[in-house]
Amino acid sequence: MTEKQNDSYKDVLDRLEAVNKYLNLPDGIYGRLRIPKRSIIVSVPVMMDDGSVQFFDGYRVQHNTARGPTKGGIRYHPKVTLNEITTLAALMTWKCALVDIPFGGAKGGIACDTTKMSRDEIKKMTRRYTYELLPFIGPEQDIPAPDMYTNEQVMAWIMDTYSMAKGYSVPGVVTGKPICIGGSLGRKEATSRGLVVVLLEAVKNMKLSVDGLKIAVIGFGNVGAIAARLLYEKGAKVVAVSDSKGAIHNPKGLDITNVLKFKAQNKTVTGYKPADNITLEELVSIDCDVLIPAATEGQINSKNAKNIKAKIIAEGANAPTTQDADKILNDKGVVILPDILANAGGVVVSYFEWVQDLQRFFWKEEEIYKRLEEIMINAYKQVNVLSAEKRLDMRTAALMLGVKRVAEAIEARGLYP
Repeated sequence: MTEKQNDSYKDVLDRLEAVNKYLNLPDGIYGRLRIPKRSIIVSVPVMMDDGSVQFFDGYRVQHNTARGPTKGGIRYHPKVTLNEITTLAALMTWKCALVDIPFGGAKGGIACDTTKMSRDEIKKMTRRYTYELLPFIGPEQDIPAPDMYTNEQVMAWIMDTYSMAKGYSVPGVVTGKPICIGGSLGRKEATSRGLVVVLLEAVKNMKLSVDGLKIAVIGFGNVGAIAARLLYEKGAKVVAVSDSKGAIHNPKGLDITNVLKFKAQNKTVTGYKPADNITLEELVSIDCDVLIPAATEGQINSKNAKNIKAKIIAEGANAPTTQDADKILNDKGVVILPDILANAGGVVVSYFEWVQDLQRFFWKEEEIYKRLEEIMINAYKQVNVLSAEKRLDMRTAALMLGVKRVAEAIEARGLYP
C-alpha cells in the first residue's frame, strides 16, 4: 500500500477533527462519525476465458445510516483498497448531508484491471460480487452507482443479479442504470452540470465573467469532458485538458467539440492540433482562472500546489487535493470549491433516479435539471454564507454543514438499544 493510500482515511479523520473544533460535538457522536457502520470484504472467484479461476478482492463500506440508506459508487481499479473505499464512503456521508438528500455514505470496489479482462469476465465478476453483497444492499439499505471504470452496463448486471435473487424486478437497488430498465434522464451529465452550476455561482460571487474565463481540466473523462463542453458552450475559454496518456494546451483556447471528436477516434487527447502536448505537471501550473481536477485522488498536493495560478479550483474528482495542498492554496487566496459540494450533482440525480424507481413514475429531463440547479445553488449559498460569517475556507464550511446534519440525525435517533 502506498503512503498516499495509507494516509487517505487519516486525512478524513484529521479534517473531521478540525471541523469538530467549531462544532464541539458530544464524544459519543463524534466517535460514531469516525468509525464506519459496516466494512465488508468479499472474495470474488471468477472463471476466466482461459478456464482458470482468479480471485479478486471486493469491498463495500457503509459509513453512516443516520439520515437514510447508504449511497455510493462502485469502482473497478487495480489499486482499490479498503482504506480508499472507507475514505470515499465517509466523503459520501458528508456530501449527501450537505445537499440535504436522505442518504448516508457508502462506497464499493474490486481490485482488478478491467482493461485486461473480456466483457464476459467483467460480467461474471460483477454478478458474483453482487451475490456476495446480497444481504447488505437494496433500495432501503444501500444503493450502489457507477464510479471509476464502471458504467450503466455494470449497474444493469447488478440490478439483474439482485432481482433474480429476489424473484422480481428491483430497479431501485442501483442508480446509473440504462433508461430502459429504470434509469433516469440526465444522470450521465449530472456531476458535470452540478459542478458547472456551483462554479458559475462562485464566478458571479467573485464578480468575474464566464465569457473568456480560462479553464484547465485534469481528467478529460466523463466528468471533466462534459464540464469542459458545458463551459465552452457558455463562452469560457478551455485552454488545457489532460487524460491518462498526457495533456494538451492552447492559450487561445481549445475547440472542445473537436477535441471530443479527436479523443473518440484516438482514445487520447494527446496529438490534437492546434495544441501543444504538455505534461500533467505543466498543466497544473498553467496560467488559468479555473482549474478543474476531475480524475483521481491527490492530484493537487504539496509538491505542485505552490505552482498553481488559478483563482478557483472546482473539484470534479473525490479528494483530489491533499491537506498540505489545502493549506498552501488557502494561504495564496485560492478559492477551493470542495468535492463534497462541487461534484455532488451525481448523487443528487442518483437520488432523483431512486425516487422515480420507487414511484414507478419518471420525470422529464428539463425538470431534473431544474431541480438539480435549485439544490446545487442552495447548497453553494449556504456554504458561502457560513464561510463568510465564520471566516472559514469553503471546504471547512461545507464539512461543518454536512457533519452537523449527520450529527443532528444521530442525536435525534439516539443509541440502540
